[in-house]
Amino acid sequence: GGAGAISPADLVIDVDEAGFETDVLQRSAEVPVVIDFWAEWCEPCKQLSPVLERLAVEYNGRFLLAKVDVDANQMLMQQFGIQGIPAVFAVVAGQALPLFQGAAGEAQIRQTLDQLVQVGEQRFGLTGLTVDAEADPGGVPAAPERPAGPHDALLEAAVQALDSGDLSGAVQAYKNVLNEDPGNEEAKLGLAQAELLQRVQGVDPQQVRRDAADKPADVQAQIAAADLDLVGGHVEDAFGRLIETVQRTVGDDRDTVRMRLLELFEVVGPDDPRVIAARRALARALF
Repeated sequence: GGAGAISPADLVIDVDEAGFETDVLQRSAEVPVVIDFWAEWCEPCKQLSPVLERLAVEYNGRFLLAKVDVDANQMLMQQFGIQGIPAVFAVVAGQALPLFQGAAGEAQIRQTLDQLVQVGEQRFGLTGLTVDAEADPGGVPAAPERPAGPHDALLEAAVQALDSGDLSGAVQAYKNVLNEDPGNEEAKLGLAQAELLQRVQGVDPQQVRRDAADKPADVQAQIAAADLDLVGGHVEDAFGRLIETVQRTVGDDRDTVRMRLLELFEVVGPDDPRVIAARRALARALF
């Protein structure tokens, strides 16, 4: 685990009404939060809860499990409109989503969680939490180091192309890696950087900034200016510009701006505090 990594034990938390905003709503801007509503007297809960806890560790930070004792937190039960338990909800970027109620098989649970994680990643750029297995002596063992594989030569070629200024070559090389290994984080980061540099190559910075200032409602003008902001090291300005544009737009325009913002998050890196803060601001802007 890197900076800010958490223990596997911290992937399952007990939540009450007092801590709900901090532990669930705010955290949902970083990672999907699954809420398990349970009670000590509920026999189906005793079967479901251990499965959810085990999967929270197995999914390795792709979602956070929050356990709510309904006997001690009646107000939360009412706010979610729960008629019976066990009941499982999710909160993603501040938005509550019902997952399932009553007993559920592990295959169904996994399918639901996979869909939840996919929505979090694709729609809101929630890449999950960094987990450090070594932080918990009783936790799952750390994954073994990946041996050198068939993608290493392609990655090296992409880096060399990027360093030499061959941006189209770098973009294609990173795409080649991702076609075979869609989860390759190094290729995702490299592709985002190469595409950003490719977009600003040859543009007139003064004209781009004039257009953005003269046309605040022009989505493409604001996106182009945000690219320049990021290349110039003005990370917070780039994020702030696009979040403000999200607030002013609807429909396809809003989705276009949101997707570019998620691409810029990839360039900076998911663990950067500025990205985490911007994700929270994006969630507020969307909802």
